[in-house]
Amino acid sequence: MSSLRYSPLDSVHRALGAKMVPFGGWEMPVNYATGTIEEHLACRRDAVMFDVSHLGTVRVEGAGSLDLLQRTLTNDLTKVGPGRAQYTHLLDEADASVQDDIIVWWLDDDVFDVMPNASNTDGVRSAIGGTDTTTSRAVIAVQGPRAKERVATVFPEAAAVGRFRVQRCTWNGAECTVAGTGYTGEAGVEIAVPVDAAVALWQAIEGAGVTPAGLGARDTLRLEAGLPLHGHELGAGITSLQAGLGWVVAWDKPTFRGKEALAAERDRGVARRLRGIATDGRRPPRADCAVLVDGNAAGVVTSGNFSPVLEHGIALAFLPPDVADGTDVVIDVRGSSLPGRVVALPFVEKH
Repeated sequence: MSSLRYSPLDSVHRALGAKMVPFGGWEMPVNYATGTIEEHLACRRDAVMFDVSHLGTVRVEGAGSLDLLQRTLTNDLTKVGPGRAQYTHLLDEADASVQDDIIVWWLDDDVFDVMPNASNTDGVRSAIGGTDTTTSRAVIAVQGPRAKERVATVFPEAAAVGRFRVQRCTWNGAECTVAGTGYTGEAGVEIAVPVDAAVALWQAIEGAGVTPAGLGARDTLRLEAGLPLHGHELGAGITSLQAGLGWVVAWDKPTFRGKEALAAERDRGVARRLRGIATDGRRPPRADCAVLVDGNAAGVVTSGNFSPVLEHGIALAFLPPDVADGTDVVIDVRGSSLPGRVVALPFVEKH
Protein backbone atom coordinates (compact mmCIF):
# COMPACT_ATOMS: atom_id res chain seq x y z
CA MET A 1 0.00 0.00 0.00
CA SER A 2 1.41 3.41 -0.96
CA SER A 3 2.26 5.90 1.77
CA LEU A 4 0.03 8.86 2.52
CA ARG A 5 0.64 12.21 0.86
CA TYR A 6 0.79 15.47 2.79
CA SER A 7 -0.59 18.91 2.00
CA PRO A 8 1.78 21.88 1.73
CA LEU A 9 -0.26 23.19 4.69
CA ASP A 10 0.31 20.12 6.86
CA SER A 11 2.49 21.95 9.40
CA VAL A 12 -0.16 24.67 9.81
CA HIS A 13 -2.86 22.11 10.61
CA ARG A 14 -0.70 20.39 13.20
CA ALA A 15 0.23 23.70 14.82
CA LEU A 16 -3.50 24.44 15.12
CA GLY A 17 -4.08 21.11 16.86
CA ALA A 18 -6.08 19.56 14.04
CA LYS A 19 -7.16 15.94 14.20
CA MET A 20 -5.56 14.37 11.12
CA VAL A 21 -7.07 11.42 9.22
CA PRO A 22 -6.35 9.53 5.99
CA PHE A 23 -8.57 10.65 3.10
CA GLY A 24 -8.19 9.77 -0.58
CA GLY A 25 -4.54 8.83 -0.10
CA TRP A 26 -3.73 12.02 1.83
CA GLU A 27 -3.53 12.86 5.53
CA MET A 28 -5.89 15.78 6.04
CA PRO A 29 -7.55 17.63 8.97
CA VAL A 30 -10.98 16.34 9.93
CA ASN A 31 -11.53 19.09 12.53
CA TYR A 32 -9.76 21.58 14.76
CA ALA A 33 -10.14 22.33 18.47
CA THR A 34 -13.65 23.83 18.28
CA GLY A 35 -15.06 20.72 16.57
CA THR A 36 -17.08 19.96 13.46
CA ILE A 37 -20.40 21.50 14.54
CA GLU A 38 -18.87 24.88 15.42
CA GLU A 39 -16.88 24.89 12.17
CA HIS A 40 -20.04 24.04 10.23
CA LEU A 41 -22.04 26.85 11.84
CA ALA A 42 -19.19 29.31 11.28
CA CYS A 43 -19.48 28.59 7.55
CA ARG A 44 -23.24 29.16 7.53
CA ARG A 45 -22.98 32.35 9.60
CA ASP A 46 -19.65 33.93 8.67
CA ALA A 47 -16.66 32.38 6.87
CA VAL A 48 -14.41 29.35 7.08
CA MET A 49 -11.37 28.11 5.17
CA PHE A 50 -10.65 24.54 4.07
CA ASP A 51 -7.43 23.03 2.82
CA VAL A 52 -8.52 21.13 -0.30
CA SER A 53 -5.03 20.55 -1.68
CA HIS A 54 -5.81 16.82 -1.86
CA LEU A 55 -8.02 17.48 -4.88
CA GLY A 56 -6.21 16.82 -8.15
CA THR A 57 -5.23 19.32 -10.80
CA VAL A 58 -4.59 18.06 -14.34
CA ARG A 59 -3.41 20.72 -16.78
CA VAL A 60 -4.66 20.10 -20.33
CA GLU A 61 -3.36 22.60 -22.86
CA GLY A 62 -2.51 23.16 -26.50
CA ALA A 63 -4.31 22.83 -29.80
CA GLY A 64 -7.13 20.31 -29.68
CA SER A 65 -7.58 20.49 -25.89
CA LEU A 66 -11.15 21.76 -26.10
CA ASP A 67 -12.14 19.08 -28.61
CA LEU A 68 -10.59 16.39 -26.40
CA LEU A 69 -12.53 17.48 -23.32
CA GLN A 70 -15.73 17.92 -25.34
CA ARG A 71 -15.67 14.33 -26.63
CA THR A 72 -14.70 12.88 -23.23
CA LEU A 73 -16.73 14.73 -20.56
CA THR A 74 -20.52 14.99 -20.35
CA ASN A 75 -21.09 18.74 -20.13
CA ASP A 76 -20.66 21.25 -22.95
CA LEU A 77 -17.79 23.66 -22.38
CA THR A 78 -18.95 25.84 -25.26
CA LYS A 79 -21.84 26.92 -23.03
CA VAL A 80 -19.26 28.81 -20.97
CA GLY A 81 -15.82 29.92 -22.25
CA PRO A 82 -12.38 31.04 -21.07
CA GLY A 83 -12.47 32.57 -17.62
CA ARG A 84 -15.28 30.27 -16.46
CA ALA A 85 -15.60 27.05 -14.45
CA GLN A 86 -17.94 24.15 -15.21
CA TYR A 87 -19.11 21.07 -13.33
CA THR A 88 -19.05 17.87 -15.42
CA HIS A 89 -18.81 14.06 -15.29
CA LEU A 90 -16.44 11.44 -16.64
CA LEU A 91 -18.44 8.27 -17.39
CA ASP A 92 -17.53 4.64 -17.80
CA GLU A 93 -17.92 3.76 -21.47
CA ALA A 94 -19.69 0.45 -20.82
CA ASP A 95 -22.37 1.25 -18.24
CA ALA A 96 -22.24 5.09 -17.88
CA SER A 97 -21.23 4.91 -14.20
CA VAL A 98 -19.77 8.19 -12.98
CA GLN A 99 -16.05 7.50 -12.75
CA ASP A 100 -15.54 11.00 -11.41
CA ASP A 101 -17.31 14.31 -11.01
CA ILE A 102 -15.05 17.15 -11.99
CA ILE A 103 -14.74 20.92 -12.05
CA VAL A 104 -13.03 22.30 -15.14
CA TRP A 105 -11.31 25.67 -14.76
CA TRP A 106 -11.00 27.16 -18.27
CA LEU A 107 -8.05 29.52 -17.93
CA ASP A 108 -7.21 30.60 -21.49
CA ASP A 109 -8.27 29.63 -25.02
CA ASP A 110 -6.35 26.33 -24.96
CA VAL A 111 -5.51 26.00 -21.25
CA PHE A 112 -7.69 24.01 -18.84
CA ASP A 113 -7.20 22.91 -15.24
CA VAL A 114 -9.27 19.77 -14.73
CA MET A 115 -9.97 19.16 -11.02
CA PRO A 116 -10.66 15.48 -10.16
CA ASN A 117 -11.41 13.99 -6.76
CA ALA A 118 -8.32 13.08 -4.75
CA SER A 119 -8.21 9.35 -5.43
CA ASN A 120 -9.31 9.62 -9.08
CA THR A 121 -6.55 11.80 -10.54
CA ASP A 122 -4.72 8.93 -12.26
CA GLY A 123 -7.96 7.60 -13.77
CA VAL A 124 -8.90 11.01 -15.12
CA ARG A 125 -5.42 11.48 -16.59
CA SER A 126 -5.70 8.14 -18.36
CA ALA A 127 -8.88 9.43 -20.04
CA ILE A 128 -7.79 12.96 -20.96
CA GLY A 129 -3.99 12.99 -20.78
CA GLY A 130 -2.47 16.22 -19.55
CA THR A 131 0.03 16.96 -16.81
CA ASP A 132 -0.58 16.34 -13.10
CA THR A 133 0.27 19.65 -11.43
CA THR A 134 -1.22 18.79 -8.03
CA THR A 135 2.09 18.99 -6.15
CA SER A 136 2.91 22.48 -7.46
CA ARG A 137 0.18 24.23 -5.46
CA ALA A 138 -2.06 24.24 -2.42
CA VAL A 139 -5.78 24.98 -2.73
CA ILE A 140 -7.55 27.02 -0.06
CA ALA A 141 -11.36 27.16 -0.19
CA VAL A 142 -12.90 30.12 1.63
CA GLN A 143 -16.65 29.69 2.08
CA GLY A 144 -19.51 31.46 3.86
CA PRO A 145 -21.73 34.55 3.63
CA ARG A 146 -18.83 36.81 4.69
CA ALA A 147 -16.11 34.88 2.81
CA LYS A 148 -15.48 37.46 0.11
CA GLU A 149 -15.76 40.37 2.51
CA ARG A 150 -13.02 38.88 4.68
CA VAL A 151 -10.79 37.77 1.79
CA ALA A 152 -11.03 41.29 0.36
CA THR A 153 -9.05 42.67 3.30
CA VAL A 154 -5.96 40.61 2.37
CA PHE A 155 -6.45 39.57 -1.28
CA PRO A 156 -8.97 41.94 -2.91
CA GLU A 157 -8.30 40.66 -6.43
CA ALA A 158 -9.36 37.16 -5.38
CA ALA A 159 -12.46 38.43 -3.58
CA ALA A 160 -13.63 40.07 -6.81
CA VAL A 161 -13.81 36.78 -8.74
CA GLY A 162 -17.46 36.00 -9.50
CA ARG A 163 -19.42 32.78 -9.10
CA PHE A 164 -18.09 30.09 -11.45
CA ARG A 165 -15.57 32.56 -12.83
CA VAL A 166 -11.84 31.78 -13.03
CA GLN A 167 -9.06 34.34 -12.95
CA ARG A 168 -5.30 34.53 -12.48
CA CYS A 169 -4.56 36.81 -9.54
CA THR A 170 -1.31 37.88 -7.86
CA TRP A 171 -0.76 37.89 -4.10
CA ASN A 172 2.56 39.19 -2.73
CA GLY A 173 4.25 38.31 -6.01
CA ALA A 174 2.79 34.79 -6.18
CA GLU A 175 0.63 34.00 -9.22
CA CYS A 176 -2.55 32.26 -8.03
CA THR A 177 -5.56 30.88 -9.85
CA VAL A 178 -8.88 31.78 -8.23
CA ALA A 179 -12.28 30.25 -8.97
CA GLY A 180 -15.67 31.26 -7.63
CA THR A 181 -16.55 27.68 -6.74
CA GLY A 182 -17.03 25.60 -3.60
CA TYR A 183 -18.70 22.61 -1.99
CA THR A 184 -20.80 23.99 0.86
CA GLY A 185 -23.83 25.73 -0.66
CA GLU A 186 -22.33 29.07 0.40
CA ALA A 187 -20.61 31.81 -1.57
CA GLY A 188 -16.84 31.89 -1.72
CA VAL A 189 -13.67 31.28 -3.67
CA GLU A 190 -11.11 28.53 -4.12
CA ILE A 191 -7.52 29.75 -4.41
CA ALA A 192 -4.77 27.65 -5.99
CA VAL A 193 -1.57 29.16 -4.59
CA PRO A 194 2.06 28.12 -5.28
CA VAL A 195 3.46 25.87 -2.58
CA ASP A 196 6.04 28.36 -1.36
CA ALA A 197 3.37 31.01 -0.69
CA ALA A 198 0.66 28.71 0.69
CA VAL A 199 1.40 28.98 4.43
CA ALA A 200 1.65 32.78 4.32
CA LEU A 201 -1.63 33.12 2.43
CA TRP A 202 -3.41 30.72 4.81
CA GLN A 203 -2.20 32.70 7.80
CA ALA A 204 -3.20 36.00 6.20
CA ILE A 205 -6.74 34.77 5.53
CA GLU A 206 -7.00 33.33 9.02
CA GLY A 207 -5.81 36.68 10.36
CA ALA A 208 -8.72 38.32 8.51
CA GLY A 209 -11.10 36.45 10.82
CA VAL A 210 -11.75 33.32 8.75
CA THR A 211 -12.14 30.12 10.81
CA PRO A 212 -10.14 27.00 9.81
CA ALA A 213 -12.47 24.06 9.14
CA GLY A 214 -11.81 20.40 8.41
CA LEU A 215 -13.21 17.60 6.30
CA GLY A 216 -15.89 16.83 8.90
CA ALA A 217 -17.60 20.20 8.41
CA ARG A 218 -17.03 20.04 4.67
CA ASP A 219 -19.01 16.80 4.60
CA THR A 220 -21.91 18.00 6.76
CA LEU A 221 -22.12 21.25 4.79
CA ARG A 222 -22.24 19.50 1.40
CA LEU A 223 -24.85 17.07 2.78
CA GLU A 224 -27.12 19.93 3.94
CA ALA A 225 -26.72 21.42 0.46
CA GLY A 226 -27.70 18.09 -1.15
CA LEU A 227 -24.36 17.79 -2.99
CA PRO A 228 -23.03 14.36 -3.98
CA LEU A 229 -19.79 12.79 -2.76
CA HIS A 230 -17.93 10.42 -5.04
CA GLY A 231 -17.90 6.95 -3.52
CA HIS A 232 -21.31 7.58 -1.93
CA GLU A 233 -23.78 9.25 -4.34
CA LEU A 234 -21.56 8.82 -7.40
CA GLY A 235 -19.32 5.94 -8.47
CA ALA A 236 -19.49 2.37 -9.71
CA GLY A 237 -23.03 1.44 -10.76
CA ILE A 238 -24.34 5.00 -10.32
CA THR A 239 -25.14 7.16 -13.33
CA SER A 240 -25.66 10.91 -13.67
CA LEU A 241 -29.39 10.32 -14.21
CA GLN A 242 -29.81 8.18 -11.09
CA ALA A 243 -28.04 10.88 -9.07
CA GLY A 244 -30.47 13.52 -10.36
CA LEU A 245 -27.68 15.30 -12.21
CA GLY A 246 -28.95 15.04 -15.76
CA TRP A 247 -28.33 18.78 -16.16
CA VAL A 248 -24.60 18.06 -16.55
CA VAL A 249 -25.27 15.94 -19.64
CA ALA A 250 -25.14 17.75 -23.01
CA TRP A 251 -27.22 15.39 -25.14
CA ASP A 252 -26.81 17.56 -28.21
CA LYS A 253 -23.04 16.98 -28.36
CA PRO A 254 -22.10 14.48 -31.10
CA THR A 255 -20.41 12.24 -28.56
CA PHE A 256 -18.98 11.91 -25.09
CA ARG A 257 -17.64 8.94 -23.21
CA GLY A 258 -20.50 6.66 -22.09
CA LYS A 259 -23.15 8.49 -24.12
CA GLU A 260 -24.65 5.36 -25.71
CA ALA A 261 -25.08 3.55 -22.38
CA LEU A 262 -26.50 6.65 -20.68
CA ALA A 263 -28.94 7.28 -23.54
CA ALA A 264 -30.18 3.69 -23.21
CA GLU A 265 -30.91 4.29 -19.52
CA ARG A 266 -32.64 7.58 -20.32
CA ASP A 267 -34.88 5.86 -22.87
CA ARG A 268 -35.93 2.99 -20.60
CA GLY A 269 -36.18 5.14 -17.46
CA VAL A 270 -34.06 5.03 -14.31
CA ALA A 271 -34.78 2.28 -11.80
CA ARG A 272 -33.81 4.46 -8.84
CA ARG A 273 -33.20 8.10 -8.05
CA LEU A 274 -31.29 9.94 -5.34
CA ARG A 275 -33.61 11.48 -2.75
CA GLY A 276 -33.41 13.40 0.50
CA ILE A 277 -34.72 12.06 3.82
CA ALA A 278 -35.31 14.11 6.96
CA THR A 279 -35.39 12.02 10.15
CA ASP A 280 -36.93 12.67 13.54
CA GLY A 281 -34.73 13.72 16.44
CA ARG A 282 -31.00 14.23 16.73
CA ARG A 283 -29.94 10.65 16.10
CA PRO A 284 -28.14 10.59 12.74
CA PRO A 285 -28.84 8.09 9.97
CA ARG A 286 -25.72 6.49 8.51
CA ALA A 287 -24.50 5.26 5.15
CA ASP A 288 -25.46 1.69 4.15
CA CYS A 289 -28.56 1.60 6.38
CA ALA A 290 -31.66 0.13 4.73
CA VAL A 291 -34.61 2.41 3.95
CA LEU A 292 -38.10 0.89 4.31
CA VAL A 293 -41.31 2.16 2.75
CA ASP A 294 -44.53 0.55 4.08
CA GLY A 295 -42.34 -2.00 5.84
CA ASN A 296 -40.59 -3.12 2.66
CA ALA A 297 -36.94 -2.52 1.75
CA ALA A 298 -36.90 0.28 -0.81
CA GLY A 299 -33.32 1.54 -0.85
CA VAL A 300 -30.11 2.23 1.02
CA VAL A 301 -28.72 5.38 2.64
CA THR A 302 -25.65 6.69 0.80
CA SER A 303 -24.80 9.52 3.24
CA GLY A 304 -26.33 10.44 6.57
CA ASN A 305 -25.54 12.74 9.47
CA PHE A 306 -26.87 15.26 11.98
CA SER A 307 -27.69 18.65 10.46
CA PRO A 308 -26.29 21.41 12.69
CA VAL A 309 -28.60 23.98 11.07
CA LEU A 310 -31.83 21.95 11.13
CA GLU A 311 -30.94 20.13 14.38
CA HIS A 312 -32.18 16.75 13.20
CA GLY A 313 -30.89 13.90 11.08
CA ILE A 314 -30.68 14.07 7.28
CA ALA A 315 -29.76 11.49 4.67
CA LEU A 316 -29.37 10.87 0.96
CA ALA A 317 -30.63 7.57 -0.40
CA PHE A 318 -31.44 5.88 -3.68
CA LEU A 319 -35.16 5.10 -3.82
CA PRO A 320 -37.62 3.97 -6.52
CA PRO A 321 -38.46 6.89 -8.84
CA ASP A 322 -42.16 6.82 -7.96
CA VAL A 323 -41.61 7.53 -4.24
CA ALA A 324 -43.05 11.02 -3.70
CA ASP A 325 -41.95 13.86 -1.44
CA GLY A 326 -43.64 13.52 1.93
CA THR A 327 -43.60 9.71 1.89
CA ASP A 328 -42.98 8.26 5.36
CA VAL A 329 -39.95 5.99 5.61
CA VAL A 330 -38.10 4.07 8.29
CA ILE A 331 -34.31 3.76 8.35
CA ASP A 332 -32.92 0.62 9.97
CA VAL A 333 -29.98 1.86 12.08
CA ARG A 334 -28.22 -1.13 13.63
CA GLY A 335 -31.46 -2.99 14.18
CA SER A 336 -33.50 -0.08 15.52
CA SER A 337 -36.03 2.02 13.62
CA LEU A 338 -35.44 5.67 12.79
CA PRO A 339 -38.56 7.28 11.28
CA GLY A 340 -38.38 10.01 8.67
CA ARG A 341 -39.87 11.29 5.44
CA VAL A 342 -38.77 11.98 1.89
CA VAL A 343 -38.08 15.68 1.29
CA ALA A 344 -36.97 17.90 -1.59
CA LEU A 345 -33.32 18.82 -1.90
CA PRO A 346 -31.41 20.79 -0.78
CA PHE A 347 -32.07 20.36 2.93
CA VAL A 348 -30.65 23.87 3.54
CA GLU A 349 -31.04 26.46 0.78
CA LYS A 350 -27.88 27.26 -1.18
CA HIS A 351 -26.63 30.84 -1.21
